Amino acid sequence: MKAERLIFVMITVFFVAVAPVYWFVSREIIGTVALLLTLAFFGMLSTYFSIQSRKIDARPEDRKDGEIIEGAGEVGFFPSTSIWPFWTALTVMLMGLGPVFGWWLTLLGVGLGIWAVTGWTYQYYRRDYQH
Repeated sequence: MKAERLIFVMITVFFVAVAPVYWFVSREIIGTVALLLTLAFFGMLSTYFSIQSRKIDARPEDRKDGEIIEGAGEVGFFPSTSIWPFWTALTVMLMGLGPVFGWWLTLLGVGLGIWAVTGWTYQYYRRDYQH
């Protein structure tokens, strides 16, 4: 977590320097607020990573004597192909077209969206991919 913490601390320091300079140069409130919110966001992430890096054991990439082989192991679970993201995107498109062509299309999209998200959520509980 040391590398992540360092990256976010450096970005936070950058926004600490940039936000007041932007205000004094431009006197524009919206851009300054956006920079301050970005500063707050990266500050929260920096704080989180700093706290977490003290709580957990050092990973191999965080130690000077760490070896590459120490990081070996299971990478993770990679899902197979699925049709459910297509159906979910289609229902989002229907909901977006609803205000243009009629609110009934939005309601149809919501109904189909519930079906699509449920199918996407439970796709590994059926047939060949069942756990």
